[in-house]
Amino acid sequence: MIRRWTDRLSPVLMALFCLAPFYWMVVSSLRRTNDILDMSVLPSPFSLENYRAVFQPGNGFVRALGNSVVVAGTTTVLTLVIGTTAAYALARLRFRFKRLVLAIVVSTSMFPGSLLIVPLLRLFTDIGWINTYQAMVVPNLSFALPLAVWNLTAFFRRLPFELEQAAMVDGCTAGQAFRKIILPLAAPGVFTTAIITFVVAWNEYLIAVSMVNDQSMKTANVIVAQFTGQHGYDQPFGTQMAAGVIVTVPLVLVVLAFQRRIVAGLTSGGLK
Repeated sequence: MIRRWTDRLSPVLMALFCLAPFYWMVVSSLRRTNDILDMSVLPSPFSLENYRAVFQPGNGFVRALGNSVVVAGTTTVLTLVIGTTAAYALARLRFRFKRLVLAIVVSTSMFPGSLLIVPLLRLFTDIGWINTYQAMVVPNLSFALPLAVWNLTAFFRRLPFELEQAAMVDGCTAGQAFRKIILPLAAPGVFTTAIITFVVAWNEYLIAVSMVNDQSMKTANVIVAQFTGQHGYDQPFGTQMAAGVIVTVPLVLVVLAFQRRIVAGLTSGGLK
């Protein structure tokens, strides 16, 4: 009996623990500036002044949202193109040191991002990449590609080799067999990889704040952290909370809408 109740309560408590910060962010965003330190569970009265302040032209938040979409979208597309072809080669082709290559690819994701800031900053300064999209996209690729290659390799290995052979017997080339047969069957893994990559690239902060100092090129996460108050020296907690809600809600909606496909993609790669 006790174990049954424990099994039921554990997911609920975990969900409450994870959702509590987001709930408090939403509540704080709906408070008036004078009530921002109020500790009540619900804002009273409700106010949208923080959301109006977010979109003031001086904040540059709309442009920053567009920059985040460009950086995250470009990172996701390049990761899928490069990661899919690399994973297919590692899973289906036979060549020496294949396992070593995969191990090296995965091991690159183990380096902390903070260790790469100084050498990347020096490199991008020398080649004139500071304050450009590629200065944010290329480092994001170095973090996203290892996960994509590892995840997609598991999917391609799960598919039987006879599929390509049957397609080639019917007249397909190796490339056509990959595009028309293998890639559609691996769609759950590709879709899952795309969602995870986009979320990681959307939430990235350290690279963006280090490589960009031009206000018009900053991403939403950087702009939110650098919001100034009405007089330039007060801390705009309410505006930051409202901006945080605006940045977070699209990701939450995407994950909720496609949660079944994400779970299916994460689990099917490990099944045979």
